[in-house]
Amino acid sequence: MKAVFLDRDGTMGGDGHGIDPDKFTMFDFTPVAIKLLNDAGVKVLLFTNQSRVGRGYFTEEELLKGFEKMENELKRQSAFLDGIYYCPHHPEDNCDCLKPETGMLERARKEHSLDLGQCYVVGDNGGSDMLAASRAGTKMVLVKTGKGEDSLTEYNSHWPGTEPDHIAENLLGAAEWILNDLKGKNNT
Repeated sequence: MKAVFLDRDGTMGGDGHGIDPDKFTMFDFTPVAIKLLNDAGVKVLLFTNQSRVGRGYFTEEELLKGFEKMENELKRQSAFLDGIYYCPHHPEDNCDCLKPETGMLERARKEHSLDLGQCYVVGDNGGSDMLAASRAGTKMVLVKTGKGEDSLTEYNSHWPGTEPDHIAENLLGAAEWILNDLKGKNNT
């Protein structure tokens, strides 16, 4: 089974920094991109660091309500997520799920019978999303939204030796590239 893992902040919406779940809004192209993947029969899974829960900025209950709001917006546009994986821990908790650790990817692998080598991670942060993808053996697509541009320039030293399989302008471009890759139409 193949899947696409999507980071939330900076990839699906927002500027790449943690945001209150009630204030999170998706980019206009996000539901379109997810629907393209849904229509192709590819599982779409959210995987997101939400350490602001562990830091006390908002509660896990508020986070879950935010996810529900996001899913309802996707549903209104005929798109959906096949699962949501999040890490609510404080960075000092040393958990195995806070990206760049691979705990969320491994949990999804087990729950959805995935071959991570046949999956994709789409994110805006080289130091967390791309490193997690590299460690898990998935294909990597960096988007330039959110922290993407800075990941390629100012912060490229945070993920040395890790090269994305593709760099996309945004999530829609990433989804289109993934669908072409699944059909064997990409040269990169």
